[in-house]
Amino acid sequence: MSHQIHERPELGNEELFASRLLIDHLKRNDFEVKRDIAGHATGFIATYQSDKPGPKIGFLAEYDALPGLGHACGHNIIGTSSVLAGVALKQVVDEIGGTVVVYGCPAEEGGENGSAKASYVKEGLIDVDVALMIHPGNETYPTIHTLAVDVLDIKFFGRSAHASENAYEARNALDAMLSFFNGIAQLRQHIQPSERVHGVILDGGKAANIIPDFTHARFYTRGTTRKSLDVLTERVHDIAKGAALQAGCNYEFGPIQNGVNEFIKAPLLDELFETYAEELGEEVSHDDFGFGSTDTGNVSHVVPTIHPHVKIGPRSLVGHTHRFREAAASPMGDKALIKGAKIIALMGARLIEDTEHLKKIQHEHQLLREQLL
Repeated sequence: MSHQIHERPELGNEELFASRLLIDHLKRNDFEVKRDIAGHATGFIATYQSDKPGPKIGFLAEYDALPGLGHACGHNIIGTSSVLAGVALKQVVDEIGGTVVVYGCPAEEGGENGSAKASYVKEGLIDVDVALMIHPGNETYPTIHTLAVDVLDIKFFGRSAHASENAYEARNALDAMLSFFNGIAQLRQHIQPSERVHGVILDGGKAANIIPDFTHARFYTRGTTRKSLDVLTERVHDIAKGAALQAGCNYEFGPIQNGVNEFIKAPLLDELFETYAEELGEEVSHDDFGFGSTDTGNVSHVVPTIHPHVKIGPRSLVGHTHRFREAAASPMGDKALIKGAKIIALMGARLIEDTEHLKKIQHEHQLLREQLL
């Protein structure tokens, strides 16, 4: 399944083949499946409920690819390993009790209406006791801190004219865009070292002798918490508003996708990951791996969640590259897929059987969540 998904990469919210493949496998293993979830046509929620009471264990499956790079983030591994873990745990829940839920989560990489997990959270669909997944990487390591992120479109609307004949009648949308970029450059001196603002111009005009009446940019803002990011995003909005006023233009400013939240880590849950990873022969690293962003952070705001990595290649391997894409379908990638699925399936079984440990994990998560909010 992983190789089939790898060979047919699909962008976010277009993962028709990948979602169908995973759904069919879950159905063959007696899961009840709901499709078209929270405005995401390729989303699904698959559930297997035993006759015995017990915790609900959630697995998060991703399966979208990157534009121009295919599965250079290894989501073919993520989606398949989560489904495999769910099916494996299902084999024993009739004996030990509990419920298995596999969430099919489109568009983790973002884009138009991206970050489906945030939609699921908004709709109250993350109805499990813990959420588990595993991501391919250049080392095996537990969940790391991630940044909250907003993905924004900024558009300026002016009035076009010939650049030499009647320029005085125009309102230059490119002037507004350049003022906006200059404002962002000045802002960067006055934000926190951990905060980021970065973007590109997608449309800057059509011809040098026509004053542009429309320009379009896409920007990301990132912060260590959603609370601080909301402040930063509003400051960026103010700069867009000021740029429009300077140039006499109108403007539009807003997100193209769900806002992504920072990760509330679950240390006790990550310790359990490390236990089973080491039992299965993985060397767990605790190096500094920097900051990224993932909508799994939104899930972590409502239930204890992990987002660890499992090694699929050398330390020099970098995500979102052609080398990573090849590693995601390599023999080492295949072994990591199976091992990763075993790790999170074993974690699920342990938490069903050891409800006292599950309660400790949930209590720790609640305390950390209260501190953040």
